[in-house]
Amino acid sequence: MSRVVVFGAGGRAGRAAVAEARRRGHQVTAVVRDPGAHGSLPTDGVRLVVGDATDLDSVAKVAAGHDAAISAVYDASARPDAFYPGVARALLDGLAAAEVGRLLVVGLAAALTTAQGVALMDSPGYPQEYRGFALAHAAGVQVLRAAPAGVDWLVVSPAGDFDHGGGRTGRYRATTADLASRISYPDLAVALIDEIDAPVHHRTQVGVETA
Repeated sequence: MSRVVVFGAGGRAGRAAVAEARRRGHQVTAVVRDPGAHGSLPTDGVRLVVGDATDLDSVAKVAAGHDAAISAVYDASARPDAFYPGVARALLDGLAAAEVGRLLVVGLAAALTTAQGVALMDSPGYPQEYRGFALAHAAGVQVLRAAPAGVDWLVVSPAGDFDHGGGRTGRYRATTADLASRISYPDLAVALIDEIDAPVHHRTQVGVETA
């Protein structure tokens, strides 16, 4: 049994990660900005706390005593190009201060490479109205890539997009980026918790889809 802290636990990916971690018997700390807005989060084995993934000290405080962290954060009111790199820096420094060695980040497929060898956001058909948001996510990943060895991070992304209504099959595979690829939130959570229980990928980004 591990102790897992989930930042952004109130969103769809965060909730799925909390549920999958509890399914496997892990102790979970669910970090949100407004606990009153997330009364439907599981309570059995879950501790709900206030935290800020953009603040090093807050990250260090809520992450202390845990074995691994998951980040599924989103802030509609923030500038994405400042938010995601800022979160990456705060998580790296805060988790290092708290001596938490493993970080899983929920990412986007946009910067993943397709079978044709180009980033998904540069491939035909990618919706360019989302390009700024995609570049902001990619900038956060670059902060992780540039960091010295320390926290063992991994970005786990849908290989294409989420199957928003899909349930848990428990089956997924790693694959190259593909606009047609889909994975449900529960199956993405399976991939995240697998990388806590038995880490395979390290300091990289991997795309997954429901198998």
